[in-house]
Amino acid sequence: MSSYHEEQEQIENVKAWWKQYGNYVIWTLVVIMLAYGGWNLWRYYERKQAVEAGVLYGELETAVTANDKVKVARIASDMESKFSGTPYAQMTALLAAKTLADSGDVAGAKAQLQWAVSNAKDDEYKQLAKLRLAGVLLDEKAYDEALKMLDNPPAPYAALFADRRGDVLVAQSKVADARTAYKLALDKLDKQDSGMRQFVQFKLDALGA
Repeated sequence: MSSYHEEQEQIENVKAWWKQYGNYVIWTLVVIMLAYGGWNLWRYYERKQAVEAGVLYGELETAVTANDKVKVARIASDMESKFSGTPYAQMTALLAAKTLADSGDVAGAKAQLQWAVSNAKDDEYKQLAKLRLAGVLLDEKAYDEALKMLDNPPAPYAALFADRRGDVLVAQSKVADARTAYKLALDKLDKQDSGMRQFVQFKLDALGA
């Protein structure tokens, strides 16, 4: 009989516990199921976005080969508005910027680079966009803006940014500052990068003693 009473007591305890906490358990399970479903739905959306962006990037490459500036600009706009969260968007911005610049559309190239500076997900693309945008600003004689774009580069890009800073300072006739920038570039450049080192050294030598 004691065993029977113990079982009955356990059942009553379970009933009491469920009466008190049952709703919480049910809602917790519902939330978990909804979260899991939402996560799967988001993964599906991301994959779908990546596939569609990849197809659009293929169209961009075709337009670049055909030197179709209008189509390049349109695809870049579509990529940024519809697929900005994918890696293809930053790749598109840099490729479109180069194509537009080569075709003489400096304003279009500048807009693409500015988008990449503000929106690129990968730091490599962001820093490369800054470097190229500084070059565009240099050509426009917007020297202060160019120098601002080259401020505080991450260590891996210090040499390239210093070299471009030297170019801007030369254009401003600030020879001493330019010499300092080129020397910094040489100091930061990989010893194995002989081609780039020779190029920077040439610019430094051209400034004289």
